[in-house]
Amino acid sequence: MAARIILLTGFEPFGGETSNPSWEVASRLARTKFGSAEVKAARLPVDCKRAASEIKTAIARLKPVAVIGLGQAGGRTALSIEKVAINLADERADRESGEQAAGRAIVRGGPDAYFARLPIASIIEAITKRGIPAAMSLSAGAYVCNTVMYVTLHQLRRLPDVAAGFIHLPFEARQAVRHSSTPSMTVDLMTAGVETALTVVAKRLKRKK
Repeated sequence: MAARIILLTGFEPFGGETSNPSWEVASRLARTKFGSAEVKAARLPVDCKRAASEIKTAIARLKPVAVIGLGQAGGRTALSIEKVAINLADERADRESGEQAAGRAIVRGGPDAYFARLPIASIIEAITKRGIPAAMSLSAGAYVCNTVMYVTLHQLRRLPDVAAGFIHLPFEARQAVRHSSTPSMTVDLMTAGVETALTVVAKRLKRKK
């Protein structure tokens, strides 16, 4: 029997960085197997329209049983398991954290928001048991990470059994050198945390089989 696919996405470096922990983690976990499911990793551009197009193409091509997006959120102190994606795309990342977020609807006529289809509480419990900081987040922002999460859930709206969601990662330890007093985490630790999340999701998939 052919392996079922878990699609794991990360982003290219942006904002003057030479690396992006989301892609470093995703690429490390590529081809990892969780029971009958195998991870396929996709690297996305840091551009709302292009990233939306690429995630839709990847979902249509791979027909995954689960989709988890990874993104960088500098300043966060833990792996942030996102609860909700909103129907708003602002192409300027520097406006994301303020009150000036404007932009456009990601999907015209689409719902105002979608909730993640991940067992968030179980994921957080499993990650923190390994001594890795993790928490639920109620804001994926309004930039490309939120766009990818929203488009993923919209694309899967008629496939309710497909698990889907998004995890934000802190700065990688080497990046923090450029950002004084900024929280960070090693790629090894972030990889272990995401691997744990995938294990929890894969166990749920087994039950639905």
